[in-house]
Amino acid sequence: MAGWIILIAMGGALLLLVMFVVGIYNKLVTLKNRFENAFAQIEVQLKRRYDLIPNLIETVKGYMSHERETLEAVIAARNQALAGLNAASAAPGGAEAMKQLAGAEGALSGALGRLSVVVEQYPDLKANQNMMQLSEELTSTENKVAFSRQAFNDAVTAYNTYKQTFPPVFIAGMVGHGEDASLLEFADSEQIQEAPKVSF
Repeated sequence: MAGWIILIAMGGALLLLVMFVVGIYNKLVTLKNRFENAFAQIEVQLKRRYDLIPNLIETVKGYMSHERETLEAVIAARNQALAGLNAASAAPGGAEAMKQLAGAEGALSGALGRLSVVVEQYPDLKANQNMMQLSEELTSTENKVAFSRQAFNDAVTAYNTYKQTFPPVFIAGMVGHGEDASLLEFADSEQIQEAPKVSF
């Protein structure tokens, strides 16, 4: 009789332990899905931004034919950023992917900034209706990227914090959640947090 009581107690303790581990695993999966979904929102906004850039180039090309080098730099930076986004989409939160995307975005922002300086020299272009509309859409998209990036970084922080607490820290690695997710940080984070101003 005493043997049965011990066996039942051990079985109950084992069941509680399994339920505890399953609970931690489910929370890790939930938090990971949240930051991956948050990255998907960044992806939507960045793709929109990348889709607007060829229209911008077409609009300014007629006015700035002798500024070919600047236009080509923007196109090359856009293509590099798109490649960085595709790599990051395959591994949201991966350290190398986030670093590559951040670097590509920095290069694109720099190229767009140089284009903006050149556009300032063309008053007719600045007054062009298409140019004003594209400028407004790019600014709006930049704001959405900044908000989406903040939501992603918040979700990554929640995931990493939970994973590093006791007792999940002992279980996370065993259930496939060993590495921390990486934040998406741009080189000039102060400028990005203020939402870059794209004015042409």
